[in-house]
Amino acid sequence: MQTALPASGFGLGSRPLYSLLVQFPAVCFVGTLITDIAYWRTQSFMWETFSVWLLAFGCLMAGLAGIVGLFTFLTNRHVRAPRLALPHALVSLAAALLSVLNAFIHSRDGYTAVVPGGLTLSAVVVVLMLVATFLGWNRPQINPTIGVPR
Repeated sequence: MQTALPASGFGLGSRPLYSLLVQFPAVCFVGTLITDIAYWRTQSFMWETFSVWLLAFGCLMAGLAGIVGLFTFLTNRHVRAPRLALPHALVSLAAALLSVLNAFIHSRDGYTAVVPGGLTLSAVVVVLMLVATFLGWNRPQINPTIGVPR
């Protein structure tokens, strides 16, 4: 007997709590890159302060999303089934760890808190998030018996 598959696929994206939580760090880390660029161009400390707050909240939410994602990854076999599930998890972990490091760099005083180290790390984190999104994208599952997407 064949069981019906969820319409959204098998990955972590099919988990509503993880899908909800992972959006917050993504927005915060992209916002950090934007505010870092604004600080680099204007040298207004307001942008540095925004970056620090966005990083702090993004790291907190990344931690929560990571806990939920890890629990889901370890307890649901179908989440681990896609061949890109583990690379997605590792790239996401790298982005979160680099964001924590970036928060420490941003905690320094003055211009060097953002330029060049903080700005570079913010850009690297955004690129890693794009890679993690690509790796975790829900692709249609092919039914091997009939060769069509489920």
